[in-house]
Amino acid sequence: MRLLFSGLVAAGLLTSQMAAAQCVRPTENAGLDVAGLKAQLMVTALTCGAEDRYNAFIAKFRPDLLTHEKAAGGYFSRTYGRNSRSRQDDYITQLANSKSQVGLQQGNRFCDRSMSVFDEVMALKDGTELQEYAAGRTTGQPATLVACGNTPERPTRSASRTVTHRRS
Repeated sequence: MRLLFSGLVAAGLLTSQMAAAQCVRPTENAGLDVAGLKAQLMVTALTCGAEDRYNAFIAKFRPDLLTHEKAAGGYFSRTYGRNSRSRQDDYITQLANSKSQVGLQQGNRFCDRSMSVFDEVMALKDGTELQEYAAGRTTGQPATLVACGNTPERPTRSASRTVTHRRS
């Protein structure tokens, strides 16, 4: 399993930086937060043999996850046009890479430290709580995004976050 993650990390290191990012809208920011949480849970499941717990998470929050994925896709569509899907796929791969790097750094302690997130997430009542939980987590986003100004939606949880887009 660690070889798989090492390969993902190596693939991420071989990519080049993407074009400058546009501002991110609050709903897009929420989608990116949830994508970070989902990547964290996926890496934890694969590393720690908790695929059943990950599948239960997906089943419980499927409609919300799809909504957030679509919202995140809005950012990539506005920023990259026709290349939006491949850019979003690259971004998700980079999220997984960053999470697997944490696992590699923590070694045997990773599972002990990470499995409790499944309990926390499964205790959430609905998609609103999932979004709030994801916003409160350090997700290691691989891009620098700045909140769009003068939008009628609720403000993002932070004015900016450090992220580097890469393309294979």
